[in-house]
Amino acid sequence: MKDLDHAMAELGPWLVQKEDRRKAAVSRFIIGSVIAIVAALVIGAGLGLAGAPMPVVLIAAIGAALGIMAFAGYPLQQLGKEVKHGLNTRLAQAFGLTYSPKPPSPARYDDFVSHGLLPGSDRRAFEDHFAGEAHGADFELYEAHLEQRRQTKDRTYYVTVFHGVLIRMSFTRTVEGVTLVTRDMGVFNGVEAFSRRHFSGRKLERIGLVDPKFERLFEVYGTDQVMARYLLTPSFMERLLRLEEILAGKNVRCVFDEDLVPESGRGELLIAAETGNKFEPGSLFSRLDDRKRVATLHAEFRLIEDIIETLLQPPSQGGGLAT
Repeated sequence: MKDLDHAMAELGPWLVQKEDRRKAAVSRFIIGSVIAIVAALVIGAGLGLAGAPMPVVLIAAIGAALGIMAFAGYPLQQLGKEVKHGLNTRLAQAFGLTYSPKPPSPARYDDFVSHGLLPGSDRRAFEDHFAGEAHGADFELYEAHLEQRRQTKDRTYYVTVFHGVLIRMSFTRTVEGVTLVTRDMGVFNGVEAFSRRHFSGRKLERIGLVDPKFERLFEVYGTDQVMARYLLTPSFMERLLRLEEILAGKNVRCVFDEDLVPESGRGELLIAAETGNKFEPGSLFSRLDDRKRVATLHAEFRLIEDIIETLLQPPSQGGGLAT
């Protein structure tokens, strides 16, 4: 199913089987929404005429409407989960990956945070975990949505501080020390450099690289200048830039750290990129076997394959990480 036409031929009949359920669920939701609006108006008017305080009127009317809509929309919600799981599982298998709706445990999440690749958060959610092997390396990708709590005089609310993909790659290449790649912060580079002076008791120094395009976009810090240049080859740097284009995201950053993999002869690379929400089945208000639905999801699986080939393929074959 790596070919879109083949994917449509395989997935189309499975989706068509669920089309009657989709239509029934959509009709139920629409009818329920109308009933919810009417119920809210009736309850609001009744309580208002009875002299109830306005906050009580609003809470009762809105609560009733939301309850009715939740009940009416339940079959549609469940169908959406089923379609998403089915499509992602089938496409993942076609691309040589495994899929689960949520990661068994968010791989290296604490390390992403401690290395400064992710901000701290008060509320977090993880979903869409993919794993596989290629070119002698292990690969994991999952999505994270991180929020921080904000407080004002009148209310408490949450703001998104990261919504994107987290990638872990384990490969057969020795890593020594720490090499951290962050985004170039312009006039704030001095502050960034000061904040990166030490990590887990190890002193980090700013490392200059010869590639001018890479220098304009990224800042590199490490414990060992020689090791950093050994890891950040021109091929890897080019592919890190390509990765940002592939993901259609922003602020790609990464780290190599010898402490991530104590095993001799292996290394690990962690990558974070702000991509927004991906791997969704699309609206259920259109036909399930709509080609655009499958094409969008199929293209996102192509992105995963491109990431694997971009970063795990040996340089002799055009990839970025030597073994």
